[in-house]
Formats: sequence, structure tokens, C-alpha cells
Amino acid sequence: MGEINKQLKVGQAVDRSLAYEPTEQEQMLDVINQMEQGILVWSPDGVCVLHNERIFEVLELGPRDLQVGMTRETFLSITVAQGVITAERKAEVLELFETGQPFHFDRDMPSGKVISSFARPLRHDGYVVTFTDVTQFRRDAADLAVAKQQAEIAESKAKSMLAKEQAWRAEAKLLADLDEWLQSCKTLSELFDVVAKFMTSMLPETQGELYIYSNSRDVLDGACAWGGGQAHDHIAPDSCWALRRGRGYRFDARGISFRCGHVNDHPTTADVEDAMCIPIVAHGDTVGLLHVTYPPGTDAQVAKDGYDFALQCGEHISLAIANVKLRDELHDQSTRDPLTRLYNRRYFLEAMRAEHATAARKDQRFAVLSFDADKFKAFNDNHGHDAGDMVLRAIGDRMHELFQHGETPCRFGGEEFSVLLPCVDADIAMGVAEVLRAGIEDTRIRYGAEELPRVTISIGVAVYPDHGNLPQDLLNAADRALYDAKAAGRNCVRLVGRGA
Repeated sequence: MGEINKQLKVGQAVDRSLAYEPTEQEQMLDVINQMEQGILVWSPDGVCVLHNERIFEVLELGPRDLQVGMTRETFLSITVAQGVITAERKAEVLELFETGQPFHFDRDMPSGKVISSFARPLRHDGYVVTFTDVTQFRRDAADLAVAKQQAEIAESKAKSMLAKEQAWRAEAKLLADLDEWLQSCKTLSELFDVVAKFMTSMLPETQGELYIYSNSRDVLDGACAWGGGQAHDHIAPDSCWALRRGRGYRFDARGISFRCGHVNDHPTTADVEDAMCIPIVAHGDTVGLLHVTYPPGTDAQVAKDGYDFALQCGEHISLAIANVKLRDELHDQSTRDPLTRLYNRRYFLEAMRAEHATAARKDQRFAVLSFDADKFKAFNDNHGHDAGDMVLRAIGDRMHELFQHGETPCRFGGEEFSVLLPCVDADIAMGVAEVLRAGIEDTRIRYGAEELPRVTISIGVAVYPDHGNLPQDLLNAADRALYDAKAAGRNCVRLVGRGA
């Protein structure tokens, strides 16, 4: 028994030594059958010489759809019949095989899979074609592309929002700077200079004008311009659609809109394509008009954004104009005589002290004229106080006409008047006084249907520092010279210490 087992063990060893060894071709087939790709080898004359088992799964083929020895023409015809490729694609593929060059194309399978086909020429002619299922890869790539596109859109929106935020901050800073400068303006002329400078930065590449209602409210006067704009001297309120409608108006030649009359009448803006008119309204009262024009070819969105910003600018400008006008009115009320509109005594004394300080520092001269209407009390008694007011108003009007170059005309009180003449000597002061005397004498004053008697004045002249080192001394000296003129018969001019 033991001997038998021994012989069996020897026989088993012999059998193992005689085990079958696969050929290289069989090993190659085993390898390609394990690959995820479908593999197909065509001979130089287009006959299938080799394929792996995976190709049936990848290309969704039946056992008879591909066999060794099948021609390329037959295989592609079956593929066309299955609806995988078109007849046109079949013809293209056959032509590509004839080139002897590598090529690639996709197959869209009925199941929805996408198969990527790569054909590469072999060293000794023929082709090897690999078929790879790239369905998931393409889906992932498509999802990635969508995600990338969405990310780019989100990034673009973020950048756009950031740009808008930055633009808004820049606009807010400009408006804040504009407010600061506008609130610092003491006069309308200063304010107009600030507006022209800022509008150049706020609405670049535009030109425009600012108009302000005249005191009569029948026209608007050109106040300032920027960007090469030229303001009309005057425009009528009814020549502007914005003023007619009581709100901002944008003219767009690309839409249904109409040019304002003041635009048509302007030689440089008659052919404008995009413009805006912004009423300047403060405390419910329209005080002016902001007009802005864009150059031809301006993007519609740029013009629209500019219109929205111009509305904000108009609000800030309107408040500043209202404040300056209110300040001017209060200043006038505190410094002007309500009857003659001449400066009052308080303002005159402050101006005289300031001129005295300047003259003392620079070693200059200045003069003071002091005068009143001759026999004014008797005039009031004979013709009434209303007629007397007419005389005082007429004197004030003539003084406004004569003194427009830095002089300070003043109604000192009652029928008494004074004039501060800066940087003049005695001879010039006497000449000015004589012109004033003659001008009042030539004035004709009507009261009702009658012409009032001729009015004359007597003038006293004093010069710094010849007749006083202090303002009050100079005023007293001018009053003494006035008394000398009265004593000399009235209607004449006298200098301190000098006779006729």
C-alpha cells in the first residue's frame, strides 16, 4: 500500500511537470481581454484579424456583429444599421483609414453612452482601434464646464457689484467733497466756480451749463459752464421741458423724446443725441436749471447712469444755492438800507475801519464824502413824507449808478449819506464829489402826475491821514466840511480846511 501511494505521488509530480504552457498569442489575448477598452485590429486590406471580448460590451454588439475575418466595410455597415453612426460618417471613416494617419472620432450609442474611438496605424500597415467608454468622463467634463461657467458668471457678477460699489463710493466721495466746498462758498460767484470745476470730474466727457432765475423770474441767466459748454445769456422758462413738467427730463434721440427749445437755439448743441435738464429746486422753489449734454455715440447705459447721478448733483447744488441766497438776503437785511438799498451805517463803519487798517499798513490814502439833501425838512413839510421817500430813493439810485468800482455808498441816517472812496487823494475825491453833486442836481423826480422841485446836496470831503488818523476823526472832519458847504450857500462841495 505504501508503495502504491509512493508511485501515485511520483505520477502526480510527473503530471505537474508536463502542465500546458500558453503561447505568446494566447497570453496577449488574455491580456487584451482584461483591458477596459475594446480593441480591434484591422489588416492592411481592411479585414478583422484580432479583437478582444471587451469590445462587445463597450460597443453593445452581438456575437455576429463582429468576427475575425469580417471586413471593415461590413462592420461599419452594421454600425450604420444600428444607428450608431451615419452613412456620411462611415464614408469619412473609410477615407481616413486610407490616409494611413491616426485619427479619432466619437460614437454616440443608442443607450446614451459616448465611446471614444482612436485609430492608430501599425508598423507593418493595418490599424489598431481602441474603443473607450468616456460617458462619465464627458459628463464630469460637462458638469465641470457648467460649474466653471457658473463660477465665471458669479465672479463676473461679483466684480460688477464691486465695480458698482467702488463707483458708488467714488460718487459719494465726490458729492461729499462738493457739499464741503459748496457750504464754504460765501457768494454765488464762488459757488458757480465750484460747480463748474466739480461737474467736470463728476460727469467727465460731458459739457453743460447752469442757469439761475433772474430776480424778475421771467428768464434764467447763464451762471457757469464746463466741458466746453457755452451758456446762453438768458433762456425762457418755457423753452425747457424739465421746467415745464416740473421734474428732470432726459432727451434721447434713440427713443421718443423732444429737444428743448434752448437746445435747438444753441449753435453747439442743436444736433445733440443725449442730453438732460435737471431743475434746481430748493425748499419747494425752482431756482435754476442744470443742463448736461453727452457727445455723440455715448453708450445709452452710461447716459442713463449719468442722468441718475446728475439728479443727485442737482439736489446738492440746489440746497447750496438756496443757502447762499438766504445768506445773502440775511446779509442784505443786516447791511442794507431797505429804502435806498445802500449800505447802512453799521456796514459803513466796519468797511471804514477795514480800509483804515489797510491804508495804515500800506501807507495809502482814502477819502470820505459826507452829504445830505438841502432843506429836506422843508421839502417833507411841503410835499409829504412819501415824496420825501421818493427823493431819498432817487438819491440812492444815482449813487448805485456812480459807485460800482469798490466804493462804499451809505445812507447814514435820515437824509444823511456817506461814501467811502478807497485809494484816492484829495483832488480825486473832490472830483468824485462834484460829479455826485451835479448828478443829483440833474435828477428829475416825478411823484404821481407832478414833477417834484429840483433836489440839491451839499458835500463835505475829508482825506486820510491829512484830516484825521482815526475813522471817527475822519467822519467828524467830513461833517465839518459839510457844515462849511451849507454855510457857503448849499449845493456845493467843500474839503476840510479849504474854502471855495
